[in-house]
Amino acid sequence: MLFRVPTKVLLAASLVLSMAAVSPAPARAASAADSIRSAAAPRPEAPASEVARTATSTSPPAELPLLGAMLGAGLPDGATASLVVRPVAWAHVEVGGGYNLISKGVRAGVSVIPFGVGPSATLEAGRFFDGDANGLVRQFAGASFGESAVLQRVGYDFANAHLGLDFGTRRVTFFIHGGMSYIRANVHNVSEQLAGSSGSTSQTTVTFNQDPQVRLFTPSGKLGFIFYIW
Repeated sequence: MLFRVPTKVLLAASLVLSMAAVSPAPARAASAADSIRSAAAPRPEAPASEVARTATSTSPPAELPLLGAMLGAGLPDGATASLVVRPVAWAHVEVGGGYNLISKGVRAGVSVIPFGVGPSATLEAGRFFDGDANGLVRQFAGASFGESAVLQRVGYDFANAHLGLDFGTRRVTFFIHGGMSYIRANVHNVSEQLAGSSGSTSQTTVTFNQDPQVRLFTPSGKLGFIFYIW
């Protein structure tokens, strides 16, 4: 027995099937639009700490100050004040003056610190001009000490060869050095000293055509600090 399907029903079924077949296209279109939006969206920035670490790792190391002032004390240097120039991290040169409780002097030197800090080697040379040492000797010997002609002019040249330790690299450096020194001095007024000590009754007279010279090697040391200002 055959049933006839009305024509309107067939048309409605065909329309439903056609809409079902076409419906995935909008979904595909939406997916493509989402992909375009995600590609165009800006990427999140790296954390500030990571950016700072990257900048620090790529930035060049800060240069060390070039000029400084040095204060020190020792033997045979006396109290010293010098201008220091540090052209490289492992060495510096100095030039300045000193005072040894008798007279003023001038000095110069160079120090090498192979690792920038720690062990060091120093060579220095200087001269203290003639000065009256009677006052200094009297402070130790007492008021009963009289004037000595030999002590009226005391001066000497010196040279130091020291090893030591230097602590600090950038602004402040503390150092302690020790080693040997060579000292050369002329002894003045020896004839006057001998004439005064022999007495007026002596018939012997000793004279020197030139001042005797004294040379000696002696242990020496020095400590102080350098303050770099520029």
